[in-house]
Amino acid sequence: MVWEMSSRILRLGRRSPREPSTMRAMQVRQRWGIFGGTFDPPHIGQLVAAQSALHELELDRILFVVAHVPWQKVGDRTISESSHRLAMVEAAVENEHGMQAVSLEIDRGGNSYMADTLAELSAPERDLFLVLGSDAAHGLPTWERPDEVRALAAVAVVDRPGSAGQSPPYGWEWQMVDCPLIDLSSTDLRQRIVAGAPVDHLVPDSVVSYINRNGLYR
Repeated sequence: MVWEMSSRILRLGRRSPREPSTMRAMQVRQRWGIFGGTFDPPHIGQLVAAQSALHELELDRILFVVAHVPWQKVGDRTISESSHRLAMVEAAVENEHGMQAVSLEIDRGGNSYMADTLAELSAPERDLFLVLGSDAAHGLPTWERPDEVRALAAVAVVDRPGSAGQSPPYGWEWQMVDCPLIDLSSTDLRQRIVAGAPVDHLVPDSVVSYINRNGLYR
């Protein structure tokens, strides 16, 4: 499900009316994981990483934030339309407890900067955890306004094959998320689809169906 973000942020933060009023009065801080990416296409390695973060960090929810224009990748390859990538993430997390697809960066338009996203999601009653693969974490200083990113969210690192053991640079505080290593990438999946090879069990069935219906990566 995609959440509309502005009044959208208020809806995400609202507690269930079934909760006792005494619990609402306590204003327990919420713990949100922020899992940004291109998701072209999303795959089971990302779902396993998100599930591990939910458990290890005791998160209330983890948001899959789909980039509109992933500016660090522009020019390297053709990137699928953001509407397709968002629809694939919606399909991937539809039945996953605690996982939500959000269109915040797509709605904002232009280049997608995590500093802007974290600022929009920040709230006094909320702790934000930026969930990153170890390869992305190592490159944090190359991000737009990295000091703002560091100030707005705790950094949680998930090891990835090929970059296992890498971490944010000296001076960054971070914690490791224990997660099975799954040697899988969106790049490999696109190449398999182009070659006509199956991606079943590597990509959620709902995403495979969406790719086939829309002729993506052909």
